[in-house]
Amino acid sequence: MPFGEIVCGAPGSGKSTYCHGKHQLFTALQRPIYIVNLDPANDNIPYPCSIDISELITLQEVMDEHGLGPNGGMLYCMEYLEKNFDWLEGRLAELGKEDSELGDVYVLFDLPGQVELSTNHESVKRIVDMLRSKCEFRLAAVHLCDAHYVTDAAKYISVLLLSLRTMLQLELPHINVLSKIDLLGNYGDLDFNLDFYTEVQDLSYLENSLSTSLSPRFQALNMAIISLIEDYSLVGFETLAVEDKSSMLHLTHAIDRATGYVFIPRPSNSSPSANSNSNTNPKAASNPSKNPQPEGTIDESHKPLSAQPNEYGLFSSAVGPLKNALGNLASGGGSTGTRFAGVKDVYDVRDVQERWLDAKDAWDAYEKREWRKEGEMLRDEVARMKVTPTEGQTSIGGSAG
Repeated sequence: MPFGEIVCGAPGSGKSTYCHGKHQLFTALQRPIYIVNLDPANDNIPYPCSIDISELITLQEVMDEHGLGPNGGMLYCMEYLEKNFDWLEGRLAELGKEDSELGDVYVLFDLPGQVELSTNHESVKRIVDMLRSKCEFRLAAVHLCDAHYVTDAAKYISVLLLSLRTMLQLELPHINVLSKIDLLGNYGDLDFNLDFYTEVQDLSYLENSLSTSLSPRFQALNMAIISLIEDYSLVGFETLAVEDKSSMLHLTHAIDRATGYVFIPRPSNSSPSANSNSNTNPKAASNPSKNPQPEGTIDESHKPLSAQPNEYGLFSSAVGPLKNALGNLASGGGSTGTRFAGVKDVYDVRDVQERWLDAKDAWDAYEKREWRKEGEMLRDEVARMKVTPTEGQTSIGGSAG
């Protein structure tokens, strides 16, 4: 069964950057991933693109041929893709054949930034429905919102409305994300702690902020909108710093829980020929283990990973708690004095606030020291390998004395 994410959000929210970062993360984890660009106006794609809608239609062609503007042309492109869904279905089927030995396909669908496509227009919704019904994808919507909107009460309310409308429109397991959380400190202090915004707590506390930024005649409307959001009680946010590994892993864990995806690494007795890796091959697998399969056990390595017994249950992404990378770092001797150093099995929004807002400089300095230590360890390891081996040891490409 194929799995995937519908990556949506306003222009500049970081959709393409997120897809690129996730491709890099999954490549490092040797976890297969494909990315499908569904933005016909995106001619500067930063990530390896397996399927590109520009092969079918481009926004510039539509504007030139039909005399439409950018917004109207984008709607036309999505309607055209809907009518020609067989093209996308066929290309996705090819990915499934290529990835058959690794089991389930995992695909990111990078949508255009026009918010009306995921809030009002029906074509994207119908495309998503066909991905689920015809292609049998298990999907989750990942809705990215720039974190700087939480610094202004009116913008924060608008983001809540946009997120709520997208959730109701797409009707998918939904993960709202405050992206670029690592840049939030550049916009000054927040009126409340970060968990107030991520957990969408009592919004009536925003009344004073809204009254100062908007005319008093909108007070009743503001409270009605707040009441609407609280009545649905659906919106909440994860946080994302795309260059931070622990942040990306936590978000991946949340998405995997929403879709039910369980990642099973390549079994330990994989053949070296199956482990070839390249930047353009998402089927890269882990190196074969030094430990052979125990004698007397059944070898099922020829089956797809989804049909093999899970030898790596402790590492399954959708099962069990995600380790708190911040707490682990701090308990390893960091000097930041974090209050959450002893908490290792959660990733709390309070940790995020401490990392990126309250003690960002201290954490940055600590990470630089750790990176320097890691580099020195690698350098020393390479130096040791170059030393002529003593008697009884084996050199690279040589044999024991």
